[in-house]
Amino acid sequence: MNRNEITEQIVVARLAKGLSWRQLADAIDRPVVWTTAALLGQHPIPAELGKVLVDLLGLDDAVIPLLAAPPMRGGLPTAVPTDPTIYRFYEALQVYGPAIKELIHEQFGDGIMSAINFSVDVQKKPHPSGDRIVVTFDGKFLPYDWV
Repeated sequence: MNRNEITEQIVVARLAKGLSWRQLADAIDRPVVWTTAALLGQHPIPAELGKVLVDLLGLDDAVIPLLAAPPMRGGLPTAVPTDPTIYRFYEALQVYGPAIKELIHEQFGDGIMSAINFSVDVQKKPHPSGDRIVVTFDGKFLPYDWV
C-alpha cells in the first residue's frame, strides 16, 4: 500500500463515519489545518497520534508506520492548479505576490518566510455582504546568509 492509497482510505473513512477534520484534530490535540494536511499526506504523523487517528477512522494498524514516515511534500497534479479553490490562492499570489515580497524585504530585509517554522489558520468571518474567509500564514523570517 502506498501513501496515496492510504490518503484515499482516510478520506473515504472520514466521510463514512461523519467525522470532521476538526474532530480528528481535536482527538490528537493538533491544529486543524496541520492535521488535515498531515492526513492528506503532507506531514509525518507521530505513531502514537497515528494510532488514535487510525482507531477513530477504523483503518488497519498497518498504515501507522506509513503515516509516520517523512512524506514527499508538495506537488499538485498540474503546474497551474485547476481546482477553483486552490487556483484562487495561485491567482491571489500572482497579483499580490510581488507586493508582499517587496513589503517583506522593506520591513525585514533580504530573506524569506519559512514554510517549515510555520503555522496556518483558516477562519470564517461573518460579514453583511457574505461570510469572509480569513487565511493567516505565520512563518518565521529567515534572512539570506550569503557566505
